[in-house]
Amino acid sequence: MAAPRRKPAASADAQEMAGRQREISISEFFTKNRHLLGFDSPARALLTAIKEAVDNSLDACEEGGFAPVLYVEIRPDRPVNLGLELASLDESAKPGKNDPASGNGTSRDERYRIIVEDNGPGIVRAQIPRIFGKLLYGSKFHSLKQSRGQQGIGISAAGMYGQLTTGEPVTIYSCTGKGAPAHRIKLQMDMKKNEPRILTDEETIWEKDHGTRIEIMLTGSYKRGQHSVDNYLEQTAIANPHLHLTYKDPRGEIVVYPNATKDLPPAAIEIKPHPYGVELGILGRMLQDTKAHSLTEFLKDEFCRVGPKTAEQILETAGLPDRKNPSKMQMEDIQKLIDAIATTKIASPPTDCLSPIGEDLVMAGLKSGVTADFYTSVTRPASVYRGNPFQIEVGLAYGGQLPGDELAKVLRFANRVPLLYQASACAVHKAVLTSNWRGYGMQQSKGALPTGPLVILVHMASVWVPFTSESKEAVAHYPEIIKEIRLALQEAGRQLGSHIRRRAREKDALKKQSYIQKYIPHIGDALQSILAISDVERAEVVATLTDTLERSRKL
Repeated sequence: MAAPRRKPAASADAQEMAGRQREISISEFFTKNRHLLGFDSPARALLTAIKEAVDNSLDACEEGGFAPVLYVEIRPDRPVNLGLELASLDESAKPGKNDPASGNGTSRDERYRIIVEDNGPGIVRAQIPRIFGKLLYGSKFHSLKQSRGQQGIGISAAGMYGQLTTGEPVTIYSCTGKGAPAHRIKLQMDMKKNEPRILTDEETIWEKDHGTRIEIMLTGSYKRGQHSVDNYLEQTAIANPHLHLTYKDPRGEIVVYPNATKDLPPAAIEIKPHPYGVELGILGRMLQDTKAHSLTEFLKDEFCRVGPKTAEQILETAGLPDRKNPSKMQMEDIQKLIDAIATTKIASPPTDCLSPIGEDLVMAGLKSGVTADFYTSVTRPASVYRGNPFQIEVGLAYGGQLPGDELAKVLRFANRVPLLYQASACAVHKAVLTSNWRGYGMQQSKGALPTGPLVILVHMASVWVPFTSESKEAVAHYPEIIKEIRLALQEAGRQLGSHIRRRAREKDALKKQSYIQKYIPHIGDALQSILAISDVERAEVVATLTDTLERSRKL
């Protein structure tokens, strides 16, 4: 039977259509598109929320000059069946209308309270609501220096997700110093206005002299494996050897990752934009906002690596007067300035805005997390993409207890943060995949990772990591970045190849020695039988043959 035809929708005039238009707040947008932020599944949501809180804590500790000591806990809302056989189940825990497997809602068995506590400088009371209850609010977006956070979205988005899935507020504890009052604030986010709504605000007693603690109740799924919270924290400890981390999982098991060093990484110093990275619209806005009264002053004050001579050369090429008021520049003048910058040789930006892990600490991190018999690391000189400085570091661990019949394991990091998802979309994965590992003694099928007992660590440090999405899980395929990763892999690969060839020679020598030890006695017995010589003479013949074979082996 044919389905009944729908009646055509009533047409609307322009006035009625205009009446439907309304502004969308950023929090409303991400409420409907939370997958863009990494909250697209319960398992990934749990990981993303912890990742954002840990990143913020590490940044705060380092900026405040404190060696980070973090406590992370995933606390079930009530006892959870994590794959364990329970003797009995009450009716509320059996599959039914509230079981996610039935498709009729979310079970309370998947509600977790995540807790992340640090020993950082704390947060000033007035800033707490906006940091945790307002999207796109932070101090790092306009700052050109290496940091884990960039957009001012992460931790507030985690609180928003918790509010959406459980209705529970975010709880924040903060103390800014010994003798200062500790504050406990509970807040929610007003989705329509993208503003925090404070539920309780009180002073409390807290045993810490300084630091921050955040608690978020959310719906999630705890799993072990490659994309788990456990793996993320383990890799975080590898890339941050100065971190002391205590982790309590939902089963109540506690894992401690001690710090491999007490020294903080070198502090990254903020720099000004480099002229090569500026685009037409950005340059136009900078010209309008500057306090400089001349183009020469503007170029020197607003950009790095531009001195009086470079500024003079740029303006001469552009055919613009040096005393022209920046705010009166027309679009055609701005285009001339952009073209002149592109043709002027300008020194690369300074690299003190970066804080790489360093070759020694990359190896120390690998040794603390990977059991192998060979380690090597390489830190490349700083390079530039779109005017943004960056550095690539590579570490390799080979042999030992690593599986020899599986594909190599690739650990991807950006500004010391592990990247666990979207590997195939990442520049790091592409660079590893397209490197010739057979040249270093590894097995490799076409279009695949090398096979063997190998762990590959790749870290990108940059003032602005070009992630492919707001979830910050994959680095974009900039040719400059892929080239630097390949060069670092080649340098480390040559050291790996030397090790593999040396081990092969040693193995071959041991094999020959075993042959000598196995067959020389039999040769001696045969000679004794044939020549009927004495035991003493036999021993001398065996010694002579052994010496002769040993010298032949060395030659």
